Amino acid sequence: MILIADSGSTKTEWCLADQGRPVRTVVTAGINPFFQTREEIAGEIRDALLPALKGERIDAIYFYGAGCAFPEKNRIVEEAITPYIPAPIEVYSDLMAAARALCGSRPGIACILGTGSNSCLYDGTEITEHISPLGFILGDEGSGAVLGKLLVGDCLKRQLPAPLVRKFMDQYELTPALLLERVYKQPFPNRFLATLSRFLLENITEQPIYNLVYTSFRSFFLRNVALYPGADTYPIHFVGSIAYYYQEVLKAAALSLGLKVGTVVQAPMDGLIRYHFTNEEKNE
Repeated sequence: MILIADSGSTKTEWCLADQGRPVRTVVTAGINPFFQTREEIAGEIRDALLPALKGERIDAIYFYGAGCAFPEKNRIVEEAITPYIPAPIEVYSDLMAAARALCGSRPGIACILGTGSNSCLYDGTEITEHISPLGFILGDEGSGAVLGKLLVGDCLKRQLPAPLVRKFMDQYELTPALLLERVYKQPFPNRFLATLSRFLLENITEQPIYNLVYTSFRSFFLRNVALYPGADTYPIHFVGSIAYYYQEVLKAAALSLGLKVGTVVQAPMDGLIRYHFTNEEKNE
């Protein structure tokens, strides 16, 4: 029995798996060693995860998470978990989760399009190239936060038809003043902006909305994916809710640049289970 964790800053999905199949799924609060101490993470393990595992024997733990790209941060996660679950543990970044879930043991380009965006070139074992996403202020092209930011900017600068702007403001009970307050003075503006991207999906048949999304996806490809060697030959795979729900627009943007989208999934867990049990069988 192995335990796989897919963690973001807001929630962590834990999956107990045996013989290549999920046995039990547990959802706890997000774990991010950049923002949490070892003691805070340990408290979440003790209070939320352990009772749900019901004493199951665990032979190995694979933890994938935001903020887990540096050895010193990974050790915080390891030291928080092992006192409660004494099994061998390996900690990796959420980008490695995307690469393994999407590419398995084959080379390819793995991308994340959710609240934020990210990408890498993967050789089937390791991430060999990575363009920094830079966050929603400087980068994160194609992400939910950036799509929301573009929508707000176009609404407030009269770039969208007036009826569409009114529809948006009424649906979310917003005013220009409230929008500026949420973006510039409230915490986590990226999360707030990402919630607004749903409006784009609901109105994707409106040409200005389609153009906004399409252009942002093209920017993601041009400023990230196209910079990887072999971008026009490797399959380009995606994980994340934005990629999943907007995949037709995403594929059109890729095609316009001579690129081809491969697999698109909403979450990495099924692919991670497949990856770990396939590798386990190879090593036996």
